[in-house]
Amino acid sequence: EVQLVESGGGLVQAGGSLRLSCAASSGFSFDDYSIGWFRQVPGKEREGVSCITNSGDTVYYADSVKGRFTISSDYAKKTVYLQMNNLKPEDTAVYYCGVELFPYELDSTWNVEDSYEFWGQGTQVTVSS
Repeated sequence: EVQLVESGGGLVQAGGSLRLSCAASSGFSFDDYSIGWFRQVPGKEREGVSCITNSGDTVYYADSVKGRFTISSDYAKKTVYLQMNNLKPEDTAVYYCGVELFPYELDSTWNVEDSYEFWGQGTQVTVSS
């Protein structure tokens, strides 16, 4: 069974940094899939934040985080990271990672929630002003 576990969230002041981790279970062929990060606040839909392809050579970012967030992967550790710098109060959310299911349509699906499966339990990020 595929299992993803997010970690690294916390409380930080505006302008601060956090690094989130998304670790996959040992039986999962991590390097066969693209992995995405989404975030969600209460009452709103899950929003695509970033995605990295299985080769690691293509990444996607939401406009709201470009220049501040960096996604990377360590396939030996079966882990994808999201480095978040210059955090803003509007970045406050629960952050989730998931496995993207449509690798040949990624340009149009990377930020679509229904294109993902095997979501983790999420990690809370709170940015105070």
